[in-house]
Amino acid sequence: QVQLVESGGGLVQPGGSLSPSCVASGSIFRRNAMGWYRLAPGKQRDLVATITSGGRTNYADSVKGRFTISRDNAKNVVYLQMNSLKPEDTAVYYCNAFPVVGSYWGQGTQVTVSS
Repeated sequence: QVQLVESGGGLVQPGGSLSPSCVASGSIFRRNAMGWYRLAPGKQRDLVATITSGGRTNYADSVKGRFTISRDNAKNVVYLQMNSLKPEDTAVYYCNAFPVVGSYWGQGTQVTVSS
């Protein structure tokens, strides 16, 4: 059964930090690379960061130096440490395989950066 469950979002002031996490079913996790994506109002869903099963990471230019993606292969969990948050980081954050296969997405976790 395909399952993606994101959690850990919230409301934070600019400059603050959040650390959402995602539990993925094994059928997705074993597809090697995983990614965090975000969907802001009025925009398309964008790729934020990726990580291979071996731990190699890549980031969108807009989050480089501020976000860190990591994974626990034993627990099928992907993390996203977000520091120095900006209002433009406000979005619903999703995890999924990278590249995405099929059309399934979890419910996402809302991140709102506002004073």
